[in-house]
Amino acid sequence: MTSPGRGPEVSLWFPGDWVGGEARTSDVDTAARPSRVPTNHGKPMLRQGDTGDWIGTFLGHKGAVWGATLNKDATKAATAAADFTAKVWDGVSGDELITLAHKHIVKSVDFTKDSNYLLTGGQDKLLRIYDLSKPEAEPQIVSGHTSGIKKALWSSDDTQILSADDKTVRLWDRNTLTEVKAINVAMSVSSMEYVPEGEIIVITYGRTIAFHSAETLEQIKSFEAPATINSASLHPEKECLVAGGEDFKLYKYDYNSGEELESYKGHFGPIHCVRFSPDGELYASGSEDGTLRLWQTTVGKTYGLWKCVIPEELGSENSDSIYSTTPEVKA
Repeated sequence: MTSPGRGPEVSLWFPGDWVGGEARTSDVDTAARPSRVPTNHGKPMLRQGDTGDWIGTFLGHKGAVWGATLNKDATKAATAAADFTAKVWDGVSGDELITLAHKHIVKSVDFTKDSNYLLTGGQDKLLRIYDLSKPEAEPQIVSGHTSGIKKALWSSDDTQILSADDKTVRLWDRNTLTEVKAINVAMSVSSMEYVPEGEIIVITYGRTIAFHSAETLEQIKSFEAPATINSASLHPEKECLVAGGEDFKLYKYDYNSGEELESYKGHFGPIHCVRFSPDGELYASGSEDGTLRLWQTTVGKTYGLWKCVIPEELGSENSDSIYSTTPEVKA
């Protein structure tokens, strides 16, 4: 699920329940899906995760949408917008369920695993925790940031909160709402991803892609890219990572060695977000060029739009020789 702010695609999200490219839902048989928000339209869209096909559009915001997310089973969506609201939507019908008024631009939204609570953060420097069973009640407030919050995420089975402002990443205790630790980085944080497998957070700032423990904020390792990076995503098996930024390029690195495996252009503008699907078979990238593109992690497998072909003349003699086409998908 993605959102644009002042330019296209500044966030991207896949739901957590994803098996073989499909969301496991009891009410709807659709593929796991990110959404896309076209520039300044304030209209988040759901798209099928393995093909990019349009599913539906959420109508209701009156300003640019800066953040978007789906709950674990993709039955609910939440959005954060410049109209000083966060909204919760029915992920199947597209109906608006709840509007949560804020005092400034909202940049980030995140559901707990059970979908009962929503975490928000934005330009007023405050974290808010809403009980979605009592949306009219005042939210719990967490204060401590000294500049606008860019990203806020639940972590450690929803017992902790991670949040990032301009040059600071903070870790909070969910029960006491107190700060556990804070780290400062050299440049403005451009993205933060939480990887529950291994409790890792991926932080990008400047040309740096840094990996920290989500439980302690201790740094694990970091890589330097050739250009300013706006977003990075770690493969679920921690085999590799992908990153994109201001030079229009996507970079793939070996997570263990830091070796650059590939770099290539497909977009015609800066890349603002990248994200692996939960099964690791593909990753999506969103750019200022107004497109959302899907990329196969391992070229040569039948998956989604990618169809493998065994040439007839090689089929019987060399069944291991498989060729794949990799169609370009534009949102």
